[in-house]
Amino acid sequence: MSLGILADTHDHLPPDVGHHFRGVDRIVHAGDVCRPDLIVELARVAPVTVVAGNNDRHPGWRPREVFEWAGRRIMVQHIVHPERPSFEVREAIRRLRPDVVIFGHTHRPFCRTIDGVLFLNPGSAGSSRQGVPLSVCLLRSNGGALETRFIPVSEATPTD
Repeated sequence: MSLGILADTHDHLPPDVGHHFRGVDRIVHAGDVCRPDLIVELARVAPVTVVAGNNDRHPGWRPREVFEWAGRRIMVQHIVHPERPSFEVREAIRRLRPDVVIFGHTHRPFCRTIDGVLFLNPGSAGSSRQGVPLSVCLLRSNGGALETRFIPVSEATPTD
């Protein structure tokens, strides 16, 4: 089983994302989509779970989503500081007991287990900051283990 994970597209979906996510069970967008039609494009590849980022104004997107995948509970929220979580995030983790927390906002890839919870940020798929290359992430459940793979994506815009 696998998840395709991205965040911070900021109106731009790199043309190779669909290729990298081909065959995933679900796509998770961890916020700052900006253009809702990007979710429609992603949904052509696999079902999509999306949360609202601080730059999103879509009325149907919530700030947090929780779902079950591969026998694990996944929490998605745009702004999470794993090493210094806010009171709200600490309480959500205590109450929801996720195995994995997927987040965005920093535009930097992050993968670390803290207090038994895997915190995962795919980096930015649409807007580079401070020279950090654009990236997405694949999360695979291989038996009992989770495997993550960060994948660089193209900054090129598709031509008609």
